[in-house]
Amino acid sequence: MSQNNPNLGSRVQRNQKKYKSSKRASWIKKVIVGGLGFISLLIVLGSIVFVFYASTAPDISYQSLSSDNSTKIYDNKGHVISRLGVQDRDYIKSNKIPSELKNAIVSIEDRRFYKHHGVDPIRILGASLSNITSGSLNLQGGSTLTQQLVKLSVFSTAASDRTFKRKAQEAWLALKVEKTYSKQQILEFYINKVYMGNNVYGMETASEYYFGKSLSKLTLAQTALLAGMPQSPSYYNPYIYPKYAQQRRDEVLNAMASYGAITQSQANAAKKTSVKTGLVSSHKSSSFSSVNEKYIDAYLKQVIQELKAEGYNTQSGLKVYTNLDLSAQKKLYDLANNDAAVGFPNSTMQIGATLVNPKTGAVNAMIGSRKSDIQFGLNRAVQTDRSSGSTAKPLMDYGPAIEYLNYPTYQLVHDTPYTYGGTSISLKDFDNKYQGTISMHKALVESRNIPAIRTLENVGVSKATSFLNSLGMTFSSDLSLQNGIGLYISTEQEAAAYSAFANNGVYHKPYLISRVVTPDKVSHDFTSEGTQVMSPATAFMMTSMLKGVMNSANGSGTAAYIPGLYQAGKTGTTQYPDNTYNGVLPAYAAMDSWFTGYTQNYALSVWTGYDKPYETGNYISAAQTNIAQLIYKYEMQYISQGKSNTDWTKPSGVTAVKSGGQTEYYKNGYSAIQPDKTTGYKGASLSTVLDSTKKATKDSKTNKDNEDDDKDSQKDKNNATQSSGSGSGSGSNNNESNQQTSQTNNNNNQTTNTQNNSNQSSSQQNH
Repeated sequence: MSQNNPNLGSRVQRNQKKYKSSKRASWIKKVIVGGLGFISLLIVLGSIVFVFYASTAPDISYQSLSSDNSTKIYDNKGHVISRLGVQDRDYIKSNKIPSELKNAIVSIEDRRFYKHHGVDPIRILGASLSNITSGSLNLQGGSTLTQQLVKLSVFSTAASDRTFKRKAQEAWLALKVEKTYSKQQILEFYINKVYMGNNVYGMETASEYYFGKSLSKLTLAQTALLAGMPQSPSYYNPYIYPKYAQQRRDEVLNAMASYGAITQSQANAAKKTSVKTGLVSSHKSSSFSSVNEKYIDAYLKQVIQELKAEGYNTQSGLKVYTNLDLSAQKKLYDLANNDAAVGFPNSTMQIGATLVNPKTGAVNAMIGSRKSDIQFGLNRAVQTDRSSGSTAKPLMDYGPAIEYLNYPTYQLVHDTPYTYGGTSISLKDFDNKYQGTISMHKALVESRNIPAIRTLENVGVSKATSFLNSLGMTFSSDLSLQNGIGLYISTEQEAAAYSAFANNGVYHKPYLISRVVTPDKVSHDFTSEGTQVMSPATAFMMTSMLKGVMNSANGSGTAAYIPGLYQAGKTGTTQYPDNTYNGVLPAYAAMDSWFTGYTQNYALSVWTGYDKPYETGNYISAAQTNIAQLIYKYEMQYISQGKSNTDWTKPSGVTAVKSGGQTEYYKNGYSAIQPDKTTGYKGASLSTVLDSTKKATKDSKTNKDNEDDDKDSQKDKNNATQSSGSGSGSGSNNNESNQQTSQTNNNNNQTTNTQNNSNQSSSQQNH
């Protein structure tokens, strides 16, 4: 009968629906309760974390809130050398600040300012919802004016320090500030502390800087412009970006009208005024630095750039400890500006130089100009728009050849006519002569161009570029063979790169700042991790050749020679392009002159030249190419006093032999002369280059340790021993001290001499 009951099915269905509905409600209830419980747990945990972080918050005082927050800069001995921002602010008391400015700031920055107690939950929630709905654009912050004041007073503004811990401490301190000071005092602190662009701090100072008058005399439009600038002082600079400055000013005017501080008609009238109206063309003098010492100018400028690159506000009460050796810096400045022995011909010839510690990468001194009264002007020590000339050869040509092709220092290279592939451009040397087949060592010491480019062609530009990249040098466009005798790099880059030769093949990126202490007493240490960019064998063999640049009779850098000091280095000059100023400039006229050298303690790179080399008289004569060498010589002599003076130790993977009266080296297992694809030369054995009339030497201990490593090498050494008798060679500077005499004897018939090294006649004749 139940089957005949039409209501039975519907009742079952209704019961099923009720059961499902009840089950769903129960599930939803559980989810809600669980969610509320989870949220409660998060709140409890968050409160615990907040209390913990708040307990470790730094102290905040009237001094930190009202001070100018100047940043102190220290040298490497802990002495204050400069204070940044100490003179760039005119403090204005609350009763002198126009109410119109206060209203403008509150309207645009924190319109609930007078209602909250330092932290505004409603503002935080509104900012969060706005950020969620707007995606990645137009992100809003939840910080109140009081929180912003706290951040400016005691915290770093670096992006890396924007953590939950800092936010918690910032909120806690904002609550404390609100309990201690009135709203008017807080506004006073804020208005006097904010950065307003162009190295100006505080709105009273900004009013004088931009409009030449005090805040009380500003128009509504001008007041709104200043009130809106702290959000992005550089972006809203009315001199540089008037369009964006006007948009921001109008945004402030609209906010003031919405807040009720002005009427909409007043806002509209003010918006009709050009943002440039009233801007002054000359400004009240201000000083970014409280120190007037010119000799730290370039170094200080780079310190500021490093701080900004790390995200620090340079006017936020930091203590910045640098690697500056003030004594070395003063000496470098005096050499460039006051030492007649250096021989600068006039006050317009310029200099750029960088001194680096090879073992750490610490920049100990830097000079970017001479005879200049412009503070923070062009820093020529870091400019990369001048060719380095032949100082590029160890970095792009010979260093990679030893590293990748296993060239020995006695590798036979060819100083014969050469034309760049695919062109009609022929490469020449400073003397317009060819020396035929010579050793790589001789080619580098005498700075012959053609062997260097042939070597680079064998290495390949791609591999050479990788070698340069590992040494901290990157380039906006692809390099070519021509760059083997001239790279567009800075003295800072080159000093650091040569430091890798001095430091057994380990490269450190150069850096000026060693430590930053923020106002909350948190210390951030900076170091440069070393990277093994070449084998110790490559570094040692390059150094052994570069010694001869300075201590060989035919070396191109003899003016830099310092008796008794273990050192190595390279010259570089660049000439004017072919067919330029023919008959006007002497044939030897140079555009740039470089010298980069090093000991185990220091690497120093020096550039000299003119900012406008094509103007009349702005060329470097043959004698003046020595100025860079003399700067190096006198500076290195000075800073090496009292320092250890030790020679480089030959690595176990390198063997020494005597050839042509001087010590040469090869990597164990690679004693043979390598082929040269640019000439079709097939290569040869070591015995090809050994001087059979003189005693060939070897490092007997190393040879014994490596007897079974290289049969071909051992055969060559045996032949050499049989023909010249037994001997030993240490590979030290004592062996190489005979180079001046032996080189002179071996080159009596050469048609070139040291003076001729300066006589170059084309852009392809870099030295």
